Formats: sequence, structure tokens, C-alpha cells
Amino acid sequence: MYMTQGLRRATKINPGKIALISEKRTFTWAEFQDRVARLAGALHGLGMKVEDRVAMLSFNQDRYAEYYYGVFWAGANVVPMNIRWSLAEHVYSIKDSGARYLVVDDAFAEMGAAIVKECPTVEHVIFAGDGDCPAGMLSYEGLVAEASPADDAFRTGEDLAGIFYTGGTTGFPKGVMLPHRALWASSMCFGAGANVTADDRNIHAPPLFHIAGSAMLFSLTIFGGSHAFIPGFEPKAFLNAVTEFDGTISLLVPTMIGMLLQAPELEDADTSRLTRLIYGASPMTLTVLKEAMEKMPETRFIHAYGQTELAPLATLLGSDYHVLDGPKAEKIRSVGQAVPAVEIEVVDETGAEAPRGQSGEVRVRGANAMLGYWNKPEQTAETLKDGWVYTGDGGVMDEEGFLYIVDRVKDMIITGGENVFSAEVENAIMQFPGLSECAVIGIPDDRWGEAVHAIVVPRAGQTPDPAAVVAHCRDLIAPYKCPRTVEVRAEALPKSGAGKIQKFELRAPFWEGRDRNVG
Repeated sequence: MYMTQGLRRATKINPGKIALISEKRTFTWAEFQDRVARLAGALHGLGMKVEDRVAMLSFNQDRYAEYYYGVFWAGANVVPMNIRWSLAEHVYSIKDSGARYLVVDDAFAEMGAAIVKECPTVEHVIFAGDGDCPAGMLSYEGLVAEASPADDAFRTGEDLAGIFYTGGTTGFPKGVMLPHRALWASSMCFGAGANVTADDRNIHAPPLFHIAGSAMLFSLTIFGGSHAFIPGFEPKAFLNAVTEFDGTISLLVPTMIGMLLQAPELEDADTSRLTRLIYGASPMTLTVLKEAMEKMPETRFIHAYGQTELAPLATLLGSDYHVLDGPKAEKIRSVGQAVPAVEIEVVDETGAEAPRGQSGEVRVRGANAMLGYWNKPEQTAETLKDGWVYTGDGGVMDEEGFLYIVDRVKDMIITGGENVFSAEVENAIMQFPGLSECAVIGIPDDRWGEAVHAIVVPRAGQTPDPAAVVAHCRDLIAPYKCPRTVEVRAEALPKSGAGKIQKFELRAPFWEGRDRNVG
């Protein structure tokens, strides 16, 4: 179970077949592997050691695929960085991971320079853009051209493959440690469940730093399918890519699907070649799903459920259950069944498995599980128990093993496919003067799935301006984490006997009558 296996296999059986395609470049599998080996050689030449961390901050491009596999080939660990983070969040993740190398593209060259000023441990910044290489940085293409190919390090099994940062509960992100075993197992299960073959070409629209985006890269590679890249999702660009690059499969978060349905270009677009569209990572209402099925009748939909801690796949709901009539129609409300090599249970507060049909917390055990959180033993112990990953999601399992997600045990909000922990936003808001209490919750949003909503209680004599609260947050956290709406209440927030704010009471009015609370 080593992550370079798929690349090595594809190169042996299809060396001249296209592997990577973008607006500017096209590479065969043989060329892809050669560039990966040369990138690994270049990293070794810069002094990189086994298990060193190499970070990347970039929009989607073919070099992102080379980065993942080049770092694996070199025996090091990837640290993909969220393109929507603030400088403070980037600095934290670099310092926390101890990354000594940073790869940036044109759009993030300036941010990369700012990061290095705050992180003196970064020894080299590699410019993987198409413009002129900025002063003080190393040219990615120059390094690849001049380096000799390195031997594959063959890191495998429990060896750490990467640190994938997800939302934090203490003001900063948590680094999820994923070994080769977890990424390989999850990618294998996804490819099998989605019927991926060497004839497939994936359109990479979700960001490749995200575990869902990278999982598509890994899975297609294992099964020999090729990759087409667009910098980011925009409906017209996506539809053009499906046609121009002959895309057969893609993954979109529900927010993107909603945008696609509203795009005037969809009416005249030929989506018949897109045989499968996987969705997940955030809530998807049945209304949007039904509309998508109607407007894209030749596309089969597949629901994937999981989280970063699971590399990321736990369940799949196949296209045969995406029906509106007949005995299978009820299953469309579920997230499907556990994929092979994964075991799922719904447990009560004592940790005992709940009877079928009764709700509890979802826990997952399998080859896809993380090693833990980087430098966070206490949070690791809270989430990883006896080999089980406790997801923080509340669910119900039926007699056939179909899982229905009904609520969140942990206070995490998923907006546009991005994880936002309410405590992180609350920490930022409470730095605004004149507030006595604050609660952040996720409320329904037709475009984003959920929107970040803040409820604040001012101190006596204070009248906070909601717009000023939002502006204040933008200086502290990434824009997507900032509240979209701020509600000011005069009365104290509801609390339990132990003094804990009862967020379920705050959420209830917003979610009443909704067919799905969580995607």
C-alpha cells in the first residue's frame, strides 16, 4: 500500500497515453513519472530528508499532481495548504508542521514571500507558476529540468504520507496525519465504487489541497484514468472543460452543483459524456439533487460521505439508488453503505452500538483511518479510540446498513465544502469590544449548503453593529469562516444546567421542515 504504486503501474501499461492535461501542457504517463522522479531528485539536491514536510499553496494545475507524487517518491510528507486561508493561518500551519519547503504558483507568490518572512525555518520557496520566477525563489521547471531522476523511496503502509489541515477548535487548524495505507485504501474503495477505469478522464474542479480533490487524483491514478485541470470551479469553465478535455467523471461539492444549475450555459451544454458526477463534503438538499438529475439525465450521481480523518471516504450511495420512485427511492436520503475495508457503527453515549433506527454518533474503523492529529495528542485521544474514528456526526443506520446523517454532534459547519468550526469563529468574534456572549451556528443556505450565522449578546449599554463584527472577523480568520449574518439579541442565550449554550435550540428554528440537515 504505497502511493506511488498507481503511477508506476499506469506508466508500465500505458506509457504513451495522456496522463495530465491542462490549458498549457499535456504529459503522458511516462513523462509524468519522469518529471515526478526528477522533482524528487531536485528536492534531495536541496537537502530534503525522508519525512521532511513540503507545503504547497496553489490553484489547481498539473504541477499539483507532480507535487503530490514527487514528494511521495522522495519519501517526504505533503502539506497541502488551503488557498482561502489568511496569512496568520498559513504561518501557523507552516510552523506547526515544520515544513522546510514551500511551493507556490503565480497567484500565491506574494503570499509565499510574506509567509517566509514569518517562518524562518522555510529554507526554500519553489515557484511553480508560468510567469517569471520572483527574486529569492527557485524555478520549479528549472529544478525539474536540471535534476537527475531519483529512485522511488517506496514509503508504504503506516509511513506518514501527508498532513492535511482541517478546521480547528482552538483558533487554528488541526493537522490530520494520513499514512500511505489510509490514502491508498480510501482511493481503492472509491475507484471500485465509482467504477473508475483507465478510459476515464477526471475534471479537477474542486481545489486539490482539499482531501476530496486529492482523493480523486489518487483514485484515478490507481485505476489508470487521466487528469484534466482547471484552476478552480466556475460553471462555464467547467462545462467547457468537460467538452474540450473529454471529461467522463468529476467530483463537485453541492455548492458547485447549485451554481451549475443556475448557469445559462448548462442549457446548451452537452453533459452526456460526463457519465458520473460525485458529490459530497457539504449538505445537498433533495430539491437541488432532483433538479440536477432532471437537467443532467445522462449523468449518474454518486454520493460520497466521509471526512479528512478518513482519507476521506466512509460510505458511497451509488447511482442505482438515485431514483425518485420504486423500492429504492427512500435510500436517496441516505449517504449509502460502508465501502469495502470500512466498518461503521452508530453508538450511544456509552459507546455501545445503538439499535438500528436509533440515533447516535457515527464512528468508523478501517484501513482508511488517520494516525492522529499532528502535535495534538489530547485531541487525537478524543477522536481516535481503540481504532475507531469518532466522526462527530449524529446518524441513524437502517436494517440494510444504509447510514442517514441527521445532525452534528460536534459544532462544525460545512459551507461550500469547507469545514468551519464554530469555536474558531466565536473566538474571533469575542475579541470585538462590548460583547458578553456569542454562539455561531450553521443555518440553511441554498447556495452554500450552510451559512455561518452568529448570534451575539452585547454588554449592558452596548449596541454592536453587525457589519462591524463581520469586518472585525475578516482581519483574524479566512473570509469563508466569517459570519455571513450577525443577529443581536438582548436576552441571554439558552444554556444547560452545566452552563453550556444549547446550540440545538438556536439551530432548530432555521432547520425546521428541512428534508436534510447534513450532507
